[in-house]
Amino acid sequence: MNPLIVLLAALAFTGAAAAQQYKWIDADGKVRYGDAPPPGVSATPLKPPPAAPQPPAAASKDKALTPEAAFQKRQREREEQEEKAAKERAAADAKRQSCEQAQLSLRQLQSGQRIATTNAAGERAFLDDGQRVRDTERAQKAVSEWCK
Repeated sequence: MNPLIVLLAALAFTGAAAAQQYKWIDADGKVRYGDAPPPGVSATPLKPPPAAPQPPAAASKDKALTPEAAFQKRQREREEQEEKAAKERAAADAKRQSCEQAQLSLRQLQSGQRIATTNAAGERAFLDDGQRVRDTERAQKAVSEWCK
C-alpha cells in the first residue's frame, strides 16, 4: 500500500478523534456513540472539548511591565549572564593553568635529571630517590585531579 495514501487516511480521521463524543440510548434501548446526538435525546459527553492553550505566566508578567522596566530587566539579566560566563571562563583558565603546571612538574620528575631545591637554611639540596618517588606520586595525583 502506498505510504502517502495511508498518511492521508490517518490525517482525515484525526479530526473526528478530536471532536466532542457523546453517548446516548436510542429508542430501541441500544447504547449509541457519536459526535452529534439526535435531537430530543439526552446525551452524555464522553470527554471535554480540548482546552485552549494557556499563555505562559512569564508573558503576562512582562506585559504588566512598562517598556522601560522590561528593557531594564533584560539589561540586568544580560549582565548577570555575562558575569556568570566570565566567572566560568576564569575558572576554566585557572584549571587549565593548574593542569599545565602539574604536567610540567610530572615531566621534570620523570625525566631522570637531578632536581635541586632550596632548604630552610637557603642551601641547595638535591632530591634523593625517596623524595623523587613521593613527589612523582604527588604530581601524578595533581595531574589526574586537574586534567580531567
